Amino acid sequence: MTDLDALGASMLDAVPFARTIGVEFIAASDDGRCVTARMSDHPRLHNHVGGPHAGAMFSLAETASGAVVMATFGDQLGRAVPLAVRADIEYRKLAMGAVEATARLDRPRDEVLAELDAGQRPEFTVTVDLTRGDGAVAAQLRIVWTLRPN
Repeated sequence: MTDLDALGASMLDAVPFARTIGVEFIAASDDGRCVTARMSDHPRLHNHVGGPHAGAMFSLAETASGAVVMATFGDQLGRAVPLAVRADIEYRKLAMGAVEATARLDRPRDEVLAELDAGQRPEFTVTVDLTRGDGAVAAQLRIVWTLRPN
């Protein structure tokens, strides 16, 4: 079972910039493969049209994806370091107000760990939906992570 408070505190300690943009962790699945984080509406984070800046939205999504990685593979830190490899973002609708990022691991944990056990450097994708207050998806990210063996 995922301890949301511990996960959130750990992420904010490890990634101080997430604290700068006001990331809050609001939900996690029992297996840790899905985490939702929220960024409140702050004028200091706005862009030229009054919504959250694209950089702030990307940071929120990347932080949520990192929380999924830590919730799912945090017990492997003694033998591998999780690293983001690449990411792409698709902006779909104008975001205004608070934004939520729901991140989901796209591969089974056991499959990724089997590759690590075989001496490989596994890659896996975390998909993140950024939604606005009305539930519409404002942007979607695909972030590819790896577990680099120590």
